[in-house]
Amino acid sequence: MRWPLAALLLALLPGGPSAPARPLAAAAGRGPPRERRGRTAAAVFEDDLWLQKEMGYLGMAAVPSPVVTEASKAPHQLLTSAASDNQWSHSLFALVPSWTKKVLFKRESDVSHLLPEDVSNMSVSSEFGITLQKCGMVDVERDPQTAYITLVINNTNTLLSTNITDLILLDNITGLHVEKTSGNKTTDGIQIYRKSFLQGGECFAVNYSALLDTEEMWHGRVLTLPVKLTFRSSSQNETHLVSLTASFTITEEEKTKILFHHAISASGFFIAFFVSLVLTCAVFFIMYRTQILKWSFCSKKQEIQPDLSQNHKLEHSQFNSGALFSEDIIMNDQIIDILSFEEPGNMLQALEDLEVASLTRADADLEASRTQICKEVIAMMLKNMVLNHSLFPHVEKKISSVFEKRFLAMEKEIQEEYERKMVALTAECNLETRKTMEAQCQKAKAANEEAEELMKKINEKPAIEYRSLLDKLHRLEQDCLKRFLFVKQEEYFAKAYRELAITQRKELHSIFFTQITNTTLKGELKLEAAKTLVEGYSKIQGDVEELMDFLQACKKYHLNKRFSYREYLISKIQSRDCHVSALINAAAAQISSLINKTERAGHLPESHLGILLDRAETEINFVKQKFDHDLKQEKQNLCQKLITKRRREMLQKKEHQKEQLSLGDPFKTTNEISHYLRHWKNLLSDHTIEFEELTEKLDNEASEELKELLFSLGEKAIEELKRVQCGVFVQELVKLNVPKLFLLEAVEEHKKEMVVKQAQLEREERDKSMAAEELLQLTRQKLSQELETGISEQKKIRSWEQSIFMQLLSLPLSLSEEELLRMRQELHCCFSQVDSSLAWPKIRARILLQAFEVEQRDTEVLKVEQNLAMTSKQQHSKMGKTGSKNRNKLDILKKSLQDKILIYENSVKGENLNKIKYELQLEKECHLRNLENKLGEYIASLAFQKTIKKSKMLELYAAIINVQALLFEQLNTSKTLSKLECIQILEAHNPEIEELDRKLEYEMLHKESAQQHLMSRQRWILDGLGLSNEAVDVNAERHMTVLLRQAMNKCRQFINLYQQSLRDEQWNCVVLEDLLENIETNAFLAIYSQELHLAGYLAKLTRVPMGVLHRVLNLLLPSSSQTEVLSVLDSISKYSDGGVESDSNADESGSFKKRKSQELWQTLENKIRQDLINRSLEKISSLNKRKDRYYYYPYFTAEISQRMCVLDKPFKFIPFGFTVINTRSNIRPSSSVFETLSKSIVFPWKFIASPVARNSSLCIPISIALLSSLNMKH
Repeated sequence: MRWPLAALLLALLPGGPSAPARPLAAAAGRGPPRERRGRTAAAVFEDDLWLQKEMGYLGMAAVPSPVVTEASKAPHQLLTSAASDNQWSHSLFALVPSWTKKVLFKRESDVSHLLPEDVSNMSVSSEFGITLQKCGMVDVERDPQTAYITLVINNTNTLLSTNITDLILLDNITGLHVEKTSGNKTTDGIQIYRKSFLQGGECFAVNYSALLDTEEMWHGRVLTLPVKLTFRSSSQNETHLVSLTASFTITEEEKTKILFHHAISASGFFIAFFVSLVLTCAVFFIMYRTQILKWSFCSKKQEIQPDLSQNHKLEHSQFNSGALFSEDIIMNDQIIDILSFEEPGNMLQALEDLEVASLTRADADLEASRTQICKEVIAMMLKNMVLNHSLFPHVEKKISSVFEKRFLAMEKEIQEEYERKMVALTAECNLETRKTMEAQCQKAKAANEEAEELMKKINEKPAIEYRSLLDKLHRLEQDCLKRFLFVKQEEYFAKAYRELAITQRKELHSIFFTQITNTTLKGELKLEAAKTLVEGYSKIQGDVEELMDFLQACKKYHLNKRFSYREYLISKIQSRDCHVSALINAAAAQISSLINKTERAGHLPESHLGILLDRAETEINFVKQKFDHDLKQEKQNLCQKLITKRRREMLQKKEHQKEQLSLGDPFKTTNEISHYLRHWKNLLSDHTIEFEELTEKLDNEASEELKELLFSLGEKAIEELKRVQCGVFVQELVKLNVPKLFLLEAVEEHKKEMVVKQAQLEREERDKSMAAEELLQLTRQKLSQELETGISEQKKIRSWEQSIFMQLLSLPLSLSEEELLRMRQELHCCFSQVDSSLAWPKIRARILLQAFEVEQRDTEVLKVEQNLAMTSKQQHSKMGKTGSKNRNKLDILKKSLQDKILIYENSVKGENLNKIKYELQLEKECHLRNLENKLGEYIASLAFQKTIKKSKMLELYAAIINVQALLFEQLNTSKTLSKLECIQILEAHNPEIEELDRKLEYEMLHKESAQQHLMSRQRWILDGLGLSNEAVDVNAERHMTVLLRQAMNKCRQFINLYQQSLRDEQWNCVVLEDLLENIETNAFLAIYSQELHLAGYLAKLTRVPMGVLHRVLNLLLPSSSQTEVLSVLDSISKYSDGGVESDSNADESGSFKKRKSQELWQTLENKIRQDLINRSLEKISSLNKRKDRYYYYPYFTAEISQRMCVLDKPFKFIPFGFTVINTRSNIRPSSSVFETLSKSIVFPWKFIASPVARNSSLCIPISIALLSSLNMKH
């Protein structure tokens, strides 16, 4: 069996805030990318090409990971993106899936690609354009196997290449036997190559071959052979020490040949079959015995209890799933990465991003809890109604089944909508990012071209410094732009998530009210039971909203407390890093100080000074690099241990809480909904507290272990520096004849300085720690106050909801039971939105802060550019030599770039924070006003629809009355009937109207009395409070204490009962008003039918032509459609028994009498038209003169007595006009949010007078501007 080897490569990006090709999260302020544990890749990183493909994924990578390509297939392919190719990973909300679908995310998946060929290629590049490559190929045909390896240092980047010095190449050759090499081998398996200088545009390559150690490969299976390059590069009068590392991995590939043995396979099959048969029989037997026991138990229980109690055992709560913690556990692991690998300057930014993700995760958990509580509350309400004998069991089962199906369909629709929104938003954000970054790249390219033109004219060091400043400015601009786009797109996703949450809440209410309405209409649910169910649902919804407000406030408090403590830990870690770095730098400085001190004392020739200093710097750099490497490796190992321990303890806590949930399930212990809500309030609050305490403990332990690791490795580095000082340079100085006594005194002095330095640093760290602890305590006190304030403010808003509902019911509305249900549904839908999610305020604050900073930067940069233009203009006016002129221009441009860099680096946040608080408060108030407006528009639309319907009825009635008057005048004028005969027709019509009036009055009195009797039964009495009669005697002093105690205990109950009684009374009044209006409407329709009969009879007598009657009705009904007009015309024709002549018959008649009749009808028609025109002009004139705001009502004055007057005088049109009246005394017009709506309505509010009604007038309320009387200011 052969064991061929394949070479794999692992890419490591260089550290530093300006590392190229890094993921967006790092570029946006999360620090540089760090080495991925257990990840192999074959890729090439280049400095200036990453931006071209990276911008398509800006802001969308929740967990950045390098792209993996196969070197054998694409050896020269560039890294195009650091984002995941998954479409959901581009959003912050990939960390937080929807509440309807829980998805666990792996922390950092390991990706391993085995190359089909034995070729590998690795390259890493720095910000200076230096590319380090390690390439290799393994010859598997030779024995032993031979690796041919090439090391390449490429400095040919035309844009960024600079001259570099002091190149040291450390190549790991552990497990290899190098045949031919020009490097120096060490005992640690390292060979060293040195090169003093590498000019820009050149490259340096090393080739060697080595034999693979077969025994080493057998035990290790993987050879990791990294190569490390250190060099110096100078820019802006500063010297940078740069380090690059490229990993090279040789992985053994195992080929296994499997031979099948048919006899063993057959025997295994029969054995497995026999075992499966036995197990299946055992399972069936156990199930059979369990079913028998279950039937026996049920039969015994049925003998003891009724069937009803068996059918209504509450279901098991779905809170026991325990899925609320798993994703939070995985997300919490990120704090270990932040504390371990994030740069100190970027830790707070990374922590803030983690905080937003955690808040969004908490929102998803709370929304899932809200949905589950609402569904279980509905189920409990139905089961309680069955237990109270208010609902039949089979009806309850049917309703519950429908609810369950509707809830499942709703969750599926919400999930599909969530996925659609995520896809659309991801595509939109990618497009916006691509366009924005392309514009930024074009701007940077133009600036670079201009700089190149200027640098061609000046070949000096200032030109290089100018180019370096320009590159730094471009990086800052790109980072700020990426950060702005990141938080902006974060806002897009948060807004979409909030909209989906609101949609789900509305759909829940809609499902409940729709099902209750449908069940009531089918007769399966009685009206009283439906009212009880709706009233209970409204009350319970208030309790649920209060519970969710409390849970949300507590969650916000604990999360803010968690992140304030993590900020404290970050401050401690930063202080420790500074402490260790200062000690290492001090120890390193002592080596150079020893050499310089020796030279100043005259014991060291000047010719040896430079050599020793260079060697000292090399040794110091080696120790520091080893310290960084060891620290990184140890941190990786420690982080893996910490994460394993963290997950184990959190999962244990999760299992413990699951046991508590299963033991304390309220469905098993109570049927009281209030007890159910209290139970979950206490249980979820306790679980949150326990989880946060565990998280804080684990965070602190991780911080302490990282501190110990840092101190131990720091001490080793300091000891190594001391060894270099004493064991290398002191011995070297002794060889150069430096006095030993002088060296011993210098070394002792250095030891004392280190002790003093360490004591000073420990004192400073202790002071910083105390200040951080004081700040932490103050922050926690502030958070406690904010918790209490937030809960009290939310309670005020909830009480405001109840007051709004009470004010709505107190209005003179007339709504049916179905309309009241719809109003309650709309009320719940509006007021379920008054809460604010946990993440949204934070996200809005971030986007507002970015917007303010961008605005300030743009303003300041514009000032700098204006100053630059003015200065350039002044310099241009001064004539001089071309060289000096270019140098002056370059100096001006450098000063401008430095000013811009300072603007980007220094941002003032104090003033912006105050602006942000003000803007957030304004947005909250605007949100509440919008909810008011939405509710008002809905109720106004209901009233407006009823008013339109009634005004249409009155218009038709007025038209028929006017037609009657017209026909009476025609009969009187044409002498068809005498005056006495007309009076007899009207008197014969009177008894029918009077009979309808009496029936109407009787029905209305009967309804009113029945409603008052019902209200008197529901009215609250003092005995309902449970107060003893003896306690009412307040004169007896010995009963005063008892009275006061009872009054205090019953205060809340008294208020609730009183409010309930008031709501019932107002509900009944609204319904009664609607019943009375329906009675009046029915009576009105009966009268209208009688008037149609009379009009038809008169039309038969007058033989009015159909065309004339059609045109008259068109004049009298200007706002009616032709369908409505033809319907009235058909009714008149129907009641006239065909007495109305058609136009064709009229045209065929040529007699003088017919022509005379036609002329008369034409004259009357023209008169009606002219009268309508005159009255319309009068109304317009009177309305233009009116300055005050009045309330109008339409009326008509066509009483029967007025009709008789028509017989004595010519026809006069009876108008459908207006008059001014007073509003009800209990309605107060106010400047509320609905004033604009009320001003746009023609008939705001009052009663319409009708010929028949109570006290001879039919009162029909027109509630168009009813909401203008509400004072909804809170």
